[in-house]
Amino acid sequence: MRMQRLVPVVQEFPHRSLPDVSAAVRQQMEQAAWTRRVVPGSRIAVGVGSRGIRNMDTIAKAVVDFWKSRKVKPFIVPVMGSHGAATAQGQADVLAHYGIDDSTMGAPIASSLEVVHVGTTPEGIDVSMDRRAFESDGVMLCGRVKWHTDFEGPLESGIHKMMAIGLGKWEGAKRYHSWALKIGMGQVVRSVGSAVLQTGKMLGGMAILEDAHHHTAEVHALGADGMAEQEERLLRRVKSWKANLPAEEIDLLILDEIGKDISGAGMDTKVVNRGGPHGPNSWRDVPAVHRIFIRNLSGNTYGNAIGMGMADMAHDRLVHQVDFQATWINALTSSVTSPGFTPLHYPTDRQCIERVLPTCGKLDTTECSVMWIRNTLELSHLLVSENLLPELASNPSIRILGPPAELPFDASGNLVSRFETPGAARSAA
Repeated sequence: MRMQRLVPVVQEFPHRSLPDVSAAVRQQMEQAAWTRRVVPGSRIAVGVGSRGIRNMDTIAKAVVDFWKSRKVKPFIVPVMGSHGAATAQGQADVLAHYGIDDSTMGAPIASSLEVVHVGTTPEGIDVSMDRRAFESDGVMLCGRVKWHTDFEGPLESGIHKMMAIGLGKWEGAKRYHSWALKIGMGQVVRSVGSAVLQTGKMLGGMAILEDAHHHTAEVHALGADGMAEQEERLLRRVKSWKANLPAEEIDLLILDEIGKDISGAGMDTKVVNRGGPHGPNSWRDVPAVHRIFIRNLSGNTYGNAIGMGMADMAHDRLVHQVDFQATWINALTSSVTSPGFTPLHYPTDRQCIERVLPTCGKLDTTECSVMWIRNTLELSHLLVSENLLPELASNPSIRILGPPAELPFDASGNLVSRFETPGAARSAA
């Protein structure tokens, strides 16, 4: 099949990474007035989630060490809804894969799905909380503040969402997602978070902001008082740093991998323009993407392929890696089943592309625009079709790295990817 040649480009974003993440966490904890109210000898639950957050092990360790320096007894609880196949051991394993376990943290990991009822919101939502966290002397959560993949609002992903979906464990997550179908997830997160704060158990949270390169850019030790307003301010800040695909319209987007460690939805819906309130390509200020081809699962997603249902085409290798139990639990917990659907799939990359490209709405496939990325976290290095170059020429953040070339298929009909390390080739077969 004839199609556009691809050109390697780099999309340059400002670098905002902290020079010493551990020191920045320690400084924030030292300066926060709420940390000084914790009595020595207290047992403090430190909540950590399932996302692939850069330096999460360093941040969690710095928090634990701070509390220990104050003669406080910290322990770590996994703050996850259905990740880890919704089992206590599975969630502990997720943390261990990120380098967070008893030995590396110097604090015990207390993983359980047992919850207690702690209140009811004005809408009538029963609010649950991890029993071990509730029975502690205080709770703080470590989480990334960013845009959410399923809704828009002044308060999206962050400490409030962790208080709801995470601290509520699988039981709470199922209930909250059901309510989200009625009143919207934004209202659920705000209302349930408020109810958790009213228990008096929440001390605060370590809010993590990442730049467009997904490096740790800022950390903020937020106290329970005024937390919603603080999170809203940080969300506005981090949204201003957001990276997008550098084109207004893309016929075919190729992704080397999807996974829960990349996004809660497997791929960032506000990059690929899926999962919006009115169907595909309904998010504001996000390029339109007409077809998506996914090639692999990330190594840190434990077979959870949630989000594959947003793709139009998949390689057989991805389908063979799917843990359908984990994927379907995730889909059912979210009350949205379509992200767990299996897309059309074929045994080679060449077959997948040759089948999906003619569905892009152009009689001549050489007119189709194509963009190839590793995943939705890594948008610096891309391959773009030649017909996108005139549009990219007016973008000062784009730099062309090399000449156009045909898609690099190997002898078996699979692509040789250059995204393992930017500029280096690898086979993803």
